[in-house]
Amino acid sequence: MAEPAILVSGVKKSYGSGETAVPVLRGVDLTVNAGEFVAVLGPSGSGKSTLLNILGLMDRPDEGTLSLGGVPVSGLDEDARARQRNERLGFVFQFDSLLPEFTILENVLMPARISRARGILTKPFAEAEARAAALLDSLGIAKLRDRFPAQTSGGERQRAAIARALANSPSVILADEPTGNLDRGNGAKVFADLRRMARERGVAVVLVTHDENEAKTADRVLRMDDGLLR
Repeated sequence: MAEPAILVSGVKKSYGSGETAVPVLRGVDLTVNAGEFVAVLGPSGSGKSTLLNILGLMDRPDEGTLSLGGVPVSGLDEDARARQRNERLGFVFQFDSLLPEFTILENVLMPARISRARGILTKPFAEAEARAAALLDSLGIAKLRDRFPAQTSGGERQRAAIARALANSPSVILADEPTGNLDRGNGAKVFADLRRMARERGVAVVLVTHDENEAKTADRVLRMDDGLLR
């Protein structure tokens, strides 16, 4: 049986120290398989973003373990964590975070350029360019490839951000309120795109959201409550 894309066991995280320490995660367990779309709901301050930061190797747990595709990553040094982020993870944020001075296609190619600069990318860069163009086509925005972000709509930019997240063929996409800056129609399209990419490409998607209606379309809906997933 294939290893889970994400395996979290007993993860705890507090901020501060001593008597002033504030526990945020109190022992989180989570398993997400390849191709599974999981939505995490919860009020502000419940620990959703902290969990996403730990899954994305942006922060470290105080206790517990995290594995990605069967690879233990909790104890890796910063260089190894950066490599894991580049190879295994894609990120979609509330704001598209596209670089305004680059075209849509150039933005999608940024992860591949980083991989090449780090010596991780071993295939010809032309293959990365072809993959980026194909991703834009699959998301219905191929005609925008040579436009700059300011020349596109919010929904189009967020779909470009999804393409960028998939550029290096990650096994996991982490999405933090990806529809929070969009109207309901464009938000529904972004959810649909993420669901489709999970199924078509076998990518595990963990999405943090406040949108109860759209979250119901995920394979699983979990709630963060008092530092625990329920």
